[in-house]
Amino acid sequence: PRSCCSCREIMATVRRDNRVTVSQGFICVGFAGVFSKTATSPLDVVKILSQVGTFHSKQGFVHAFRLVCKNEGVRALWKGNLVSCLRLFPYSAIHLSTYKRIVHLHMDELGGIPQWRAIAAGGAAGIVAALVTYPAEVVETRLIAQNCREPSYRGILHTLRTVYRQEGLRALYRGASLTIIGAIPFSIGCYVVYINLDKLWQEPSFRFSPLQNFINGCVTAGVAQTLSFPFETVKRKIQAQSPILPHFGGADVHFCGVVDCFRQVIKSKGILSLWSGLTANLVKVGSTP
Repeated sequence: PRSCCSCREIMATVRRDNRVTVSQGFICVGFAGVFSKTATSPLDVVKILSQVGTFHSKQGFVHAFRLVCKNEGVRALWKGNLVSCLRLFPYSAIHLSTYKRIVHLHMDELGGIPQWRAIAAGGAAGIVAALVTYPAEVVETRLIAQNCREPSYRGILHTLRTVYRQEGLRALYRGASLTIIGAIPFSIGCYVVYINLDKLWQEPSFRFSPLQNFINGCVTAGVAQTLSFPFETVKRKIQAQSPILPHFGGADVHFCGVVDCFRQVIKSKGILSLWSGLTANLVKVGSTP
């Protein structure tokens, strides 16, 4: 899903640190996230459109941006960015507070915690934060999937009201189970890469330079998100699909439920289509320090 825990945050042993309060950490992470989200919004738009199946660029990654600009204008590269940025604040607050609580429960007398528990804590905190803010993610997907020159939704509140009135409350949580399921391969990917970093660099982790730590974070996030990417792809299709919207919301397959969505995608598009938009996602991983 977006990632359920920050891979770069779990590269070192977690220890108690009271120099930064929860509120201060929340504000710092929130504003840093807004800047990062806005800068990489075009990558998110191309990724989500590819996942939903609104379009498939057969001429490569760069051509996808040209296709969006040609069909909807340059502003379309920032569709859904406002709700994505606003979601960061409650997401960060919930994630940080939940993560700290879980970590503190498992600290030893010296204030340390095993790495696998830190990874599990990050995953659990991410799941809680993602589920609480899930309706905002649905709104983001709907705003990105629609053609902004022929919109069905006009802004965040209009999208929330329209989805609730026309499709019911359950529509705002459709596909939420995939957030939990997708966290499993994501956390496994984080752990497998982490325990092999010493072998990769042939030196202990406490000697890693800032550049090595950055590379470690990129590799870990890239592997983890690649493993969990099919679950996010199906989740985006489920979020976007609606019998009320033109072309059923833009999803390239018709399905009934999570399992049927996997089945129909593989049957009609091939198994590799579950990784549509992965290139944009990996570029984003490498461009957000």
